[in-house]
Amino acid sequence: MTLKRRDFLYLLTASVGAITAGACQASGNNLAASPTTQATKIAQTPGTFTLPPLPYEYNALEPHIDARTMQFHHDKHHAAYVKNLNDAVSKYPQLKNMSAEDMLRDLTKVPEDIRTTVRNNGGGHVNHSMFWEIMSPKGGGEPTGDLAKAINESFGSFDAFKAKFNEAGTKRFGSGWVWLVRTTTGKLEIATTANQDTPLMDGNYPIMGNDVWEHAYYLKYQNLRADYLKAWWNVVNWTEINKRYEKAI
Repeated sequence: MTLKRRDFLYLLTASVGAITAGACQASGNNLAASPTTQATKIAQTPGTFTLPPLPYEYNALEPHIDARTMQFHHDKHHAAYVKNLNDAVSKYPQLKNMSAEDMLRDLTKVPEDIRTTVRNNGGGHVNHSMFWEIMSPKGGGEPTGDLAKAINESFGSFDAFKAKFNEAGTKRFGSGWVWLVRTTTGKLEIATTANQDTPLMDGNYPIMGNDVWEHAYYLKYQNLRADYLKAWWNVVNWTEINKRYEKAI
């Protein structure tokens, strides 16, 4: 049987598409099954600020946070914040001796033409650097010691604190974060911020925070942000959060 040119091209295109789809599916399966370590995966961008490696594998937080989300969240989103922050401060050598935290605590010290860039990308860098550290494959459970006592005194119980934290995160309109902060008066409070704003901008210290941007959960939970917030407690690293509380006081 002789194929017309149009029919041949159709079959060729269909075959290539099937092969490509299979390769993409296999790539996704491999990522979930055996993600490589960040040290060999990420090429650090030279500059004042660097992208910290994840302290665990991409799939280490499954089933609560999936490997694909962790890869894009860290390798793409956080990496972009670092690059944009470095590009901005490179114009002003005097800023290279300042930490991102110090710039965010007093943005008036940052030249006006890069102030918004530093606010958005510096905040993104600081927030995410904390975020990776306060999660762990061995996370979950409840806080202990002084932090547990402070939470009970401030919110009545740990369960009451979790409920209020989740409610605040669910109600945060649009993109942002939900936090447990220590205020300038020494109180523990639940707060939310828009976009990549940090509690440091208000003089408060972020003891812990959860990212409620859609890129943090949408691949797995779609529009069910409340389900993501509930699942997140299974990976919370209380050892690291206790250290942050000690630093705060």
